[in-house]
Amino acid sequence: MLRLSDRRKIIMASFGELVLVLGDLHIPERAHAIPESFKRMLVPNKMKHILCTGNISREQYNDLCQLAPSVHVVRGDFDNDESLQFPESSILQVGQFRIGLIHGHQLLPYGSQDAKARLRRTMNVDILVSGHTHQNEVVLDDGHYFINPGSITGAYSSLTLDPVPSFILLAIQDTKLVCYVYELGSGGEVEVSKTEFTKAASQRDDGTAPSSNNQSSLMQSLLA
Repeated sequence: MLRLSDRRKIIMASFGELVLVLGDLHIPERAHAIPESFKRMLVPNKMKHILCTGNISREQYNDLCQLAPSVHVVRGDFDNDESLQFPESSILQVGQFRIGLIHGHQLLPYGSQDAKARLRRTMNVDILVSGHTHQNEVVLDDGHYFINPGSITGAYSSLTLDPVPSFILLAIQDTKLVCYVYELGSGGEVEVSKTEFTKAASQRDDGTAPSSNNQSSLMQSLLA
């Protein structure tokens, strides 16, 4: 009989490579901590990669390094610790997807889809991850994904009124991408939404309707 820990590993493996996407923590300047409902889900040996859009202290960076073997962080507009030499941008290959990572303050005007599309082409990536606005967003445009995880702490931003704490989890298997958006509800419950995309030579959108069963399975696997 399989041990519980082995069953968990099999369940997680069925989702492919898991990529945790988060950012704009602003601890302790604008937020006290990551919400407890999220902390319970962010445990070691669940995710393979972490992408962080910046504005993170050394303590939180060290915590991320305990969660996954592959951690990529870019410099945010308030990352002033000179001992943390984060790059302005980073590129990661996961499955058949080339993922570009920036903080987002470089995009003018802030949050502009045209600016993001130009940068995606310059970086030559399939997925562009950016933050800065503290508002989560998942946009499929011209066969490419543009992802903003928002602020995992819900930190104050002059660009977004009453930011909602959020992060994103990507499950990637070869050419298939499943994107889960986790938001903290007003009652402290975690709300999850899901989109799917399959990369093809023609970059055709193969999105499918949300699957509550898969969504529930991944939530249970993270909490296990």
